This record gives sequence, C-alpha cells and structure tokens, in this order.
Amino acid sequence: MSLTATSRSILGTLRQEIVIDGKHRLITDEPEDVGGEGSAPAPHELLPAALASCVSTTLVMFASRKGWQLGEVSVDVVYDHRATPRHCDISVNIGNELSSEQIAMLDKVAAACPVRRAIESGIEFSEQITRTPGTPIVA
Repeated sequence: MSLTATSRSILGTLRQEIVIDGKHRLITDEPEDVGGEGSAPAPHELLPAALASCVSTTLVMFASRKGWQLGEVSVDVVYDHRATPRHCDISVNIGNELSSEQIAMLDKVAAACPVRRAIESGIEFSEQITRTPGTPIVA
C-alpha cells in the first residue's frame, strides 16, 4: 500500500500545506531565525513526531490485543538532526505496573513499529522536477 503526501508552498512564506492521501492536512513552517514565521513544526521535526506516535500507537494496539492495561502511555523521542548518522533516543513511559516479561515484550514491539523499521532499513529515493504548463515563470 502506497501513501501519498503532497506539499504545496504558501506563496510569500516558508510555510507548506501538506495533504496526506487526500484526507488529512497539516502545515509546516520554518523557525524565524531562518526566515519562517515559526507558526508550525519544521519539516524535520515531523520525523521524531512520527516515530513517537508510531511507537506509542504500536504499543497500545499490541497491549489491547493481549488484554494488558498499560495506563497512560507517553513516548519521548530526542532526535539529533545534526549528527551523522542521525540519532534518536526513545523513552517510553507506561502508567501501570507490568511484569518484567511484559516489559521485555513491549520493548520488542516498540522496536518493530513501522516508522522505525522504515528508518532502519533505509529508503530509496527517485525524484524529478517538472514545470506545470501554463504557470508563469518568475524571475
């Protein structure tokens, strides 16, 4: 199953409107110190957000199927986007007491979330730049 994210620039700004699979919309922006308005997350900030959300969702879904009561689940991802290679520290906090065996299983489940697997396995890119016919050329 392929997903499509389409980003359209908001003229005169560094903001982007992103539409995901024609259903969901979000906005990105850049910080003021690089010319943006700081009105929304920068694109690179969406990567740790996606990872945190994916880990949390994956754990909640797994625990639900097992009948485990996790309580509140929070996931913090500290993402160093300046390091080479990039580095993420992931901290998971669950509200309820679980056995050491359950914790070990949740650790494996968290490591298998789809966003993390995609990042770890690598992504191949292909791109092309085209000009939309009929649009004016801005010099």
